[in-house]
Amino acid sequence: MVLEHLPYLLSGALVTLQVAFISFWLGAVIGLGGALAKLRGGRLLRGIVGAYVIFFTNTPALVQIFFLFYALPDVGILLDPFTAVVIGMTINTGAYLTDILRGGILSVRKTELETAEVLGMSAIQTLRYVILPHIAKTLYAPLSNFFIWLVLGSSMAAIFGVEELTGRAINISTSNLRSIETFAIIAVIYIGLTILASAALALIGRWAFRVNARIF
Repeated sequence: MVLEHLPYLLSGALVTLQVAFISFWLGAVIGLGGALAKLRGGRLLRGIVGAYVIFFTNTPALVQIFFLFYALPDVGILLDPFTAVVIGMTINTGAYLTDILRGGILSVRKTELETAEVLGMSAIQTLRYVILPHIAKTLYAPLSNFFIWLVLGSSMAAIFGVEELTGRAINISTSNLRSIETFAIIAVIYIGLTILASAALALIGRWAFRVNARIF
């Protein structure tokens, strides 16, 4: 019975959430830096960031991870499967979030930025007290959806031997040959993960950013 392996699958679901969480937040840092570079950087820096965004948003994340995992060893860089997947998904996430966060920064009203300047705020203070709160409130819904997309997209880690939810399902179905039953169960688990993540993100949005996000 596949249900006998439910604890094993649920522990794999925790790995799935771990991959998505790390990739999202590291990618957000890259995306914020990239957005600021495209808006405030010099021509060379804008060109570099633009090339990065074009390349990583127009090639599959799976291909990027394949390069990290299989090509880098040729130059002496060995990455374990988990690290390769997280780095690949982080770089890919950073490229997408660069444009998303750039749009959020552009939506900040000019009067707010002028007020911050009149108050004598530094660039870091303006970023912290004016730009980031605005981005958090304006882009909370699309960023939450992007995180859910990462949760589902992390299933590609199974290809590289990472024992997240899909990887563990493959292990079980290989041993007991109950593929339909196994993957039906993990489909239900994925639905549960996305519902729980959506509810948690909605509650956090209401509490931290006063975003009127729907729980379901």
